[in-house]
Amino acid sequence: MSKTTAAPSAAKKSLTARLTALPGSVKIALWVLLVLVAYALPLLEPPFLSTPDSDFGGVLFLVTMYMLVALGLNIVVGYAGLLDLGYVGFYAIGAYTVAVLTSGHGSWPFLLTVPLAVLFTTISGVVLGAPTLRVRGDYLAIVTLGFGEIIRLTATNLEWLGGSRGIPNIKRPPSLDLFEIPHLNWDSGTPLLDFNDSTKFVVFGVLDQIPYYWLGLTVVLVVLWADHRVKDSRVGRAWEATREDEDAAELMGVPTFRFKLLAFSMGAFIGGLAGSIYASRQSFINPQSFLLLFSILFIAAVVVGGQGNRWGVLVGAFLVAYLPERFREFSDWRVLVFGLALMLLAIFRPEGLLPPRRTIRAKQAEQAEQEIVPLERGSDEEGSHV
Repeated sequence: MSKTTAAPSAAKKSLTARLTALPGSVKIALWVLLVLVAYALPLLEPPFLSTPDSDFGGVLFLVTMYMLVALGLNIVVGYAGLLDLGYVGFYAIGAYTVAVLTSGHGSWPFLLTVPLAVLFTTISGVVLGAPTLRVRGDYLAIVTLGFGEIIRLTATNLEWLGGSRGIPNIKRPPSLDLFEIPHLNWDSGTPLLDFNDSTKFVVFGVLDQIPYYWLGLTVVLVVLWADHRVKDSRVGRAWEATREDEDAAELMGVPTFRFKLLAFSMGAFIGGLAGSIYASRQSFINPQSFLLLFSILFIAAVVVGGQGNRWGVLVGAFLVAYLPERFREFSDWRVLVFGLALMLLAIFRPEGLLPPRRTIRAKQAEQAEQEIVPLERGSDEEGSHV
């Protein structure tokens, strides 16, 4: 290995080792500080991060929705190894459940509809997965792709769901008008409190999107904790065994079909949760809100970040959702740039920006094997000459 590639690797290893060696109390303090900065980000509006052509709070809310969806899809694709190209279908079921119950055919409170939304999406995941998870690979991808389109076409052609007109006036989460928090103003070059620009804590209105971002971020943190607990349990190990070699896992006594169905239903649960929050914030949905393009973007977030690594998919979701909004002045070129970036990533970093440790170990083992084989051949040739 050359010195230029070894130096960054050593620096990264050293930083990781230093962070790992920190006392537990320091680690907790760093995590708390990081979470507080994340909550305060739309109020700080740092010039290099804020989006001049879009509402920064709204962009951050969109980022949290992509993160939430990426975490759910990572369970299906990254942990269990199931290619799902119709994930937007679960997203739509959650959104339409909230829309129908709060506006279309009822006036239920938003908080009562969320449990029903995730229940319906979980059931739909089981109903879809029970017959289709017996096929693998490309066949499963085609079936799930059809599922996403079936949900969209059903919403388009069913007047009970509003048809192509959609459903307006979806209820918002309950508000708590407690106090106002001023934003920072950077116009003078130094950060100053701007009391003319403030956010009410916590009022879910039309103009200010920051409370929705706080809600989305809170849900992402809760799902992250649950994801960590499940991944490190017997269930997570069964998913890993199924993904690496399903036949071998079956022979070792792992009920692979049940665990695949569990991954599918858990992914659907999180997708429905994201859809319900999205519908409440939008206050209006129609079938055009759930195009196939969104399924592609969701899977792109997981692949770009590194499927199987929860932190990687969060980074991927941030890039996929944030960059097009940050560089809106290049809107005519952003799809081209996005496509080129994906091609470069596929060529030079096919495992994603932050691949899981198992992928790194497998790649290192493969490189070591490639280095050893020529040496063994050389020693065999020398032996034959002797």
